[in-house]
Amino acid sequence: MASTETPSYESLSVESADIAAHESAWDRVRRNWSVRIGGSALVVLVILALIAPFMGTVDPTMFDAASRDLLPGVKGEMMTLEGNSFEHTFWMGSDSFGRDIYSRVLYGTRVSLIVGVFTAVLALAFGIVLGLMSGYLRWLDGALMRVMDGIMAIPAILIAIALVAMWRGSIVTVVVAIAIPEIPRVTRLVRSLVLSIREEPYVEAAISLGTPTWKIMFGHILPNTVAPLVVQGTYICAAGILVEAILSFLGVGLPPDIPTWGNVMAEGRAQFNQYPHNIFFPGVFLAITVLAVNILGDGLRDTLDPKMAKRV
Repeated sequence: MASTETPSYESLSVESADIAAHESAWDRVRRNWSVRIGGSALVVLVILALIAPFMGTVDPTMFDAASRDLLPGVKGEMMTLEGNSFEHTFWMGSDSFGRDIYSRVLYGTRVSLIVGVFTAVLALAFGIVLGLMSGYLRWLDGALMRVMDGIMAIPAILIAIALVAMWRGSIVTVVVAIAIPEIPRVTRLVRSLVLSIREEPYVEAAISLGTPTWKIMFGHILPNTVAPLVVQGTYICAAGILVEAILSFLGVGLPPDIPTWGNVMAEGRAQFNQYPHNIFFPGVFLAITVLAVNILGDGLRDTLDPKMAKRV
Protein backbone atom coordinates (compact mmCIF):
# COMPACT_ATOMS: atom_id res chain seq x y z
CA MET A 1 0.00 0.00 0.00
CA ALA A 2 1.18 3.46 -0.81
CA SER A 3 1.84 5.46 2.29
CA THR A 4 0.42 8.96 2.61
CA GLU A 5 2.35 11.52 4.58
CA THR A 6 0.54 14.26 6.43
CA PRO A 7 2.34 17.63 6.31
CA SER A 8 3.89 18.46 9.62
CA TYR A 9 2.66 21.33 11.77
CA GLU A 10 5.98 23.13 11.36
CA SER A 11 5.85 23.05 7.53
CA LEU A 12 2.26 24.30 7.50
CA SER A 13 3.16 27.11 9.88
CA VAL A 14 6.13 28.22 7.79
CA GLU A 15 4.08 28.09 4.58
CA SER A 16 1.24 30.06 6.16
CA ALA A 17 3.66 32.64 7.49
CA ASP A 18 5.23 33.09 4.05
CA ILE A 19 1.83 33.54 2.41
CA ALA A 20 0.79 36.03 5.08
CA ALA A 21 4.02 37.98 4.63
CA HIS A 22 3.51 38.23 0.88
CA GLU A 23 -0.13 39.24 1.29
CA SER A 24 0.66 41.85 3.91
CA ALA A 25 3.36 43.41 1.74
CA TRP A 26 1.00 43.61 -1.25
CA ASP A 27 -1.76 45.00 0.96
CA ARG A 28 0.60 47.66 2.29
CA VAL A 29 1.48 48.70 -1.26
CA ARG A 30 -2.19 48.98 -2.21
CA ARG A 31 -3.12 50.89 0.94
CA ASN A 32 -0.20 53.32 0.79
CA TRP A 33 -1.46 56.72 -0.33
CA SER A 34 1.93 57.76 -1.68
CA VAL A 35 1.90 54.82 -4.06
CA ARG A 36 -1.69 55.59 -5.07
CA ILE A 37 -1.10 59.28 -5.72
CA GLY A 38 2.28 58.93 -7.42
CA GLY A 39 1.21 55.92 -9.46
CA SER A 40 -2.06 57.54 -10.57
CA ALA A 41 -0.28 60.71 -11.68
CA LEU A 42 2.23 58.70 -13.68
CA VAL A 43 -0.52 56.65 -15.32
CA VAL A 44 -2.24 59.88 -16.40
CA LEU A 45 1.02 61.23 -17.85
CA VAL A 46 1.67 57.99 -19.74
CA ILE A 47 -1.85 58.10 -21.19
CA LEU A 48 -1.37 61.74 -22.25
CA ALA A 49 1.91 60.82 -23.94
CA LEU A 50 0.34 57.90 -25.82
CA ILE A 51 -2.79 59.69 -27.02
CA ALA A 52 -1.15 63.06 -27.73
CA PRO A 53 -1.97 62.87 -31.48
CA PHE A 54 -5.69 62.52 -30.63
CA MET A 55 -5.93 65.43 -28.18
CA GLY A 56 -6.19 68.33 -30.60
CA THR A 57 -2.46 68.67 -31.11
CA VAL A 58 -0.59 69.55 -34.27
CA ASP A 59 2.93 68.80 -35.46
CA PRO A 60 5.07 70.18 -32.59
CA THR A 61 7.74 71.30 -35.08
CA MET A 62 5.30 73.22 -37.33
CA PHE A 63 6.22 76.90 -37.73
CA ASP A 64 3.75 79.70 -38.51
CA ALA A 65 5.04 83.28 -38.54
CA ALA A 66 1.51 84.69 -38.39
CA SER A 67 0.81 82.91 -35.09
CA ARG A 68 3.83 84.02 -33.08
CA ASP A 69 3.62 84.86 -29.38
CA LEU A 70 -0.09 84.15 -28.93
CA LEU A 71 -1.54 84.02 -25.44
CA PRO A 72 -3.15 80.83 -24.08
CA GLY A 73 -6.61 80.13 -25.46
CA VAL A 74 -6.27 82.38 -28.53
CA LYS A 75 -7.26 81.01 -31.94
CA GLY A 76 -4.96 81.45 -34.91
CA GLU A 77 -4.27 80.23 -38.39
CA MET A 78 -1.69 77.55 -39.08
CA MET A 79 -0.20 76.69 -42.47
CA THR A 80 0.56 73.13 -43.55
CA LEU A 81 3.52 72.15 -45.71
CA GLU A 82 1.15 71.88 -48.68
CA GLY A 83 0.14 75.53 -48.27
CA ASN A 84 -3.30 74.88 -46.76
CA SER A 85 -4.35 76.92 -43.74
CA PHE A 86 -6.60 75.83 -40.88
CA GLU A 87 -7.88 77.37 -37.67
CA HIS A 88 -6.27 76.11 -34.46
CA THR A 89 -6.73 76.97 -30.79
CA PHE A 90 -3.45 77.53 -28.96
CA TRP A 91 -4.51 76.26 -25.53
CA MET A 92 -1.11 77.06 -24.01
CA GLY A 93 -0.18 79.86 -26.38
CA SER A 94 2.56 79.86 -29.01
CA ASP A 95 6.27 80.61 -28.93
CA SER A 96 8.30 83.17 -30.87
CA PHE A 97 8.41 80.81 -33.88
CA GLY A 98 4.65 80.29 -33.99
CA ARG A 99 4.78 76.73 -32.68
CA ASP A 100 1.98 75.37 -30.51
CA ILE A 101 3.24 75.04 -26.93
CA TYR A 102 0.38 72.70 -26.02
CA SER A 103 1.51 70.23 -28.69
CA ARG A 104 5.17 70.57 -27.75
CA VAL A 105 4.45 69.98 -24.06
CA LEU A 106 2.35 66.86 -24.69
CA TYR A 107 4.85 65.37 -27.13
CA GLY A 108 7.65 66.33 -24.75
CA THR A 109 6.03 64.05 -22.16
CA ARG A 110 7.03 61.09 -24.31
CA VAL A 111 10.67 62.13 -24.45
CA SER A 112 10.94 62.83 -20.72
CA LEU A 113 9.35 59.52 -19.69
CA ILE A 114 11.48 57.55 -22.16
CA VAL A 115 14.68 59.22 -20.93
CA GLY A 116 13.76 58.67 -17.27
CA VAL A 117 12.79 55.01 -17.62
CA PHE A 118 15.72 53.97 -19.81
CA THR A 119 18.18 55.90 -17.65
CA ALA A 120 16.97 53.92 -14.63
CA VAL A 121 17.10 50.61 -16.51
CA LEU A 122 20.62 51.22 -17.83
CA ALA A 123 21.99 52.40 -14.48
CA LEU A 124 20.41 49.46 -12.63
CA ALA A 125 21.64 46.91 -15.18
CA PHE A 126 25.29 47.95 -14.95
CA GLY A 127 25.11 48.80 -11.24
CA ILE A 128 23.70 45.37 -10.35
CA VAL A 129 26.42 43.49 -12.22
CA LEU A 130 29.24 45.64 -10.84
CA GLY A 131 27.79 45.59 -7.33
CA LEU A 132 27.46 41.81 -7.32
CA MET A 133 31.03 41.41 -8.53
CA SER A 134 32.40 43.93 -6.04
CA GLY A 135 30.51 42.53 -3.05
CA TYR A 136 31.06 38.83 -3.75
CA LEU A 137 34.49 38.73 -5.40
CA ARG A 138 36.80 40.08 -2.71
CA TRP A 139 39.84 40.31 -5.02
CA LEU A 140 37.95 42.71 -7.31
CA ASP A 141 36.35 44.84 -4.63
CA GLY A 142 39.18 47.30 -3.97
CA ALA A 143 40.00 48.26 -7.55
CA LEU A 144 36.38 48.43 -8.70
CA MET A 145 35.24 50.62 -5.83
CA ARG A 146 38.10 53.06 -6.36
CA VAL A 147 36.89 53.53 -9.94
CA MET A 148 33.35 54.13 -8.67
CA ASP A 149 34.65 56.63 -6.11
CA GLY A 150 36.46 58.49 -8.87
CA ILE A 151 33.30 58.80 -10.95
CA MET A 152 31.29 59.96 -7.92
CA ALA A 153 33.88 62.66 -7.21
CA ILE A 154 32.83 64.48 -10.41
CA PRO A 155 29.46 66.29 -10.36
CA ALA A 156 26.89 64.31 -12.33
CA ILE A 157 25.76 67.28 -14.42
CA LEU A 158 29.35 67.96 -15.55
CA ILE A 159 29.81 64.35 -16.66
CA ALA A 160 26.53 64.50 -18.57
CA ILE A 161 27.42 67.80 -20.28
CA ALA A 162 30.87 66.54 -21.25
CA LEU A 163 29.56 63.27 -22.71
CA VAL A 164 26.74 64.94 -24.65
CA ALA A 165 29.16 67.55 -25.99
CA MET A 166 31.48 64.79 -27.26
CA TRP A 167 28.80 63.03 -29.28
CA ARG A 168 25.87 64.09 -31.41
CA GLY A 169 22.79 64.97 -29.40
CA SER A 170 20.24 62.16 -29.45
CA ILE A 171 18.02 60.29 -27.02
CA VAL A 172 20.53 57.44 -26.79
CA THR A 173 23.40 59.82 -26.08
CA VAL A 174 21.45 61.69 -23.41
CA VAL A 175 20.34 58.44 -21.70
CA VAL A 176 23.90 57.11 -21.59
CA ALA A 177 25.30 60.45 -20.37
CA ILE A 178 22.77 60.65 -17.54
CA ALA A 179 23.02 56.96 -16.57
CA ILE A 180 26.82 56.82 -16.19
CA PRO A 181 26.95 59.06 -13.07
CA GLU A 182 24.15 57.00 -11.50
CA ILE A 183 25.93 53.65 -11.93
CA PRO A 184 28.34 54.12 -8.96
CA ARG A 185 25.40 54.83 -6.63
CA VAL A 186 23.64 51.64 -7.64
CA THR A 187 26.92 49.73 -7.41
CA ARG A 188 27.55 50.86 -3.84
CA LEU A 189 23.98 50.00 -2.85
CA VAL A 190 24.18 46.49 -4.31
CA ARG A 191 27.64 45.94 -2.84
CA SER A 192 26.45 46.82 0.68
CA LEU A 193 23.53 44.41 0.32
CA VAL A 194 25.75 41.62 -1.02
CA LEU A 195 28.23 42.00 1.84
CA SER A 196 25.48 41.21 4.34
CA ILE A 197 23.61 38.60 2.28
CA ARG A 198 26.67 36.49 1.45
CA GLU A 199 27.10 35.69 5.16
CA GLU A 200 23.64 34.13 5.36
CA PRO A 201 23.47 30.35 6.04
CA TYR A 202 21.75 29.51 2.76
CA VAL A 203 24.57 31.17 0.79
CA GLU A 204 27.20 29.31 2.80
CA ALA A 205 25.28 26.07 2.20
CA ALA A 206 25.25 26.74 -1.55
CA ILE A 207 29.00 27.34 -1.50
CA SER A 208 29.64 24.12 0.42
CA LEU A 209 27.59 22.19 -2.15
CA GLY A 210 29.82 23.47 -4.94
CA THR A 211 27.23 25.73 -6.59
CA PRO A 212 28.79 27.82 -9.38
CA THR A 213 29.65 31.39 -8.44
CA TRP A 214 27.42 32.96 -11.07
CA LYS A 215 24.46 30.91 -9.86
CA ILE A 216 25.00 31.98 -6.27
CA MET A 217 25.25 35.64 -7.31
CA PHE A 218 22.22 35.74 -9.60
CA GLY A 219 20.12 32.92 -8.10
CA HIS A 220 20.60 33.32 -4.35
CA ILE A 221 21.83 36.88 -3.70
CA LEU A 222 20.25 39.03 -6.43
CA PRO A 223 16.58 38.16 -5.63
CA ASN A 224 17.08 39.50 -2.11
CA THR A 225 18.14 42.93 -3.43
CA VAL A 226 15.06 43.56 -5.59
CA ALA A 227 13.07 45.70 -3.14
CA PRO A 228 15.78 48.33 -2.47
CA LEU A 229 16.64 48.43 -6.18
CA VAL A 230 13.04 49.11 -7.18
CA VAL A 231 13.01 52.11 -4.86
CA GLN A 232 16.39 53.29 -6.10
CA GLY A 233 15.17 52.95 -9.69
CA THR A 234 12.32 55.41 -9.09
CA TYR A 235 14.74 58.03 -7.78
CA ILE A 236 17.07 57.52 -10.75
CA CYS A 237 14.09 57.91 -13.09
CA ALA A 238 13.16 61.24 -11.49
CA ALA A 239 16.77 62.42 -11.60
CA GLY A 240 17.04 61.42 -15.27
CA ILE A 241 13.95 63.44 -16.21
CA LEU A 242 15.27 66.47 -14.33
CA VAL A 243 18.83 66.28 -15.72
CA GLU A 244 17.52 65.89 -19.28
CA ALA A 245 15.49 69.07 -18.82
CA ILE A 246 18.58 70.87 -17.49
CA LEU A 247 20.71 69.73 -20.42
CA SER A 248 18.10 70.80 -22.95
CA PHE A 249 17.61 74.11 -21.16
CA LEU A 250 21.36 74.77 -21.37
CA GLY A 251 21.34 73.90 -25.09
CA VAL A 252 23.54 70.80 -24.80
CA GLY A 253 20.81 68.17 -24.72
CA LEU A 254 18.42 67.07 -27.42
CA PRO A 255 18.21 69.18 -30.60
CA PRO A 256 15.38 71.74 -30.94
CA ASP A 257 13.53 69.61 -33.50
CA ILE A 258 12.79 67.09 -30.71
CA PRO A 259 10.29 68.73 -28.33
CA THR A 260 11.26 68.42 -24.67
CA TRP A 261 10.23 70.40 -21.65
CA GLY A 262 13.78 71.68 -21.28
CA ASN A 263 14.18 73.19 -24.74
CA VAL A 264 10.62 74.58 -24.68
CA MET A 265 11.57 76.54 -21.55
CA ALA A 266 14.95 77.47 -23.05
CA GLU A 267 13.28 78.98 -26.13
CA GLY A 268 10.88 80.99 -23.97
CA ARG A 269 13.30 82.40 -21.39
CA ALA A 270 14.22 85.43 -23.55
CA GLN A 271 10.60 86.60 -23.46
CA PHE A 272 9.71 85.45 -19.98
CA ASN A 273 8.60 88.91 -18.78
CA GLN A 274 6.17 89.39 -21.69
CA TYR A 275 5.11 85.76 -22.24
CA PRO A 276 5.64 83.74 -19.04
CA HIS A 277 3.39 80.93 -20.32
CA ASN A 278 6.29 79.72 -22.52
CA ILE A 279 8.04 78.54 -19.35
CA PHE A 280 5.11 78.07 -16.99
CA PHE A 281 3.33 75.16 -18.70
CA PRO A 282 6.36 72.92 -19.41
CA GLY A 283 7.67 73.77 -15.95
CA VAL A 284 4.43 72.61 -14.34
CA PHE A 285 4.51 69.32 -16.25
CA LEU A 286 8.16 68.79 -15.27
CA ALA A 287 7.48 69.51 -11.61
CA ILE A 288 4.42 67.23 -11.49
CA THR A 289 6.27 64.35 -13.15
CA VAL A 290 9.35 64.53 -10.92
CA LEU A 291 7.15 64.95 -7.83
CA ALA A 292 4.98 61.97 -8.81
CA VAL A 293 7.98 59.69 -9.32
CA ASN A 294 9.51 60.77 -6.00
CA ILE A 295 6.21 60.26 -4.16
CA LEU A 296 5.91 56.79 -5.70
CA GLY A 297 9.48 56.01 -4.61
CA ASP A 298 8.77 57.14 -1.05
CA GLY A 299 5.66 54.97 -0.92
CA LEU A 300 7.50 51.92 -2.22
CA ARG A 301 10.28 52.50 0.30
CA ASP A 302 7.77 52.67 3.16
CA THR A 303 6.08 49.42 2.09
CA LEU A 304 9.00 47.32 0.83
CA ASP A 305 11.56 48.19 3.50
CA PRO A 306 10.92 45.89 6.51
CA LYS A 307 12.06 48.56 8.98
CA MET A 308 9.80 51.22 7.49
CA ALA A 309 6.92 48.78 7.01
CA LYS A 310 6.58 48.36 10.78
CA ARG A 311 5.69 52.06 11.04
CA VAL A 312 3.06 51.95 8.28
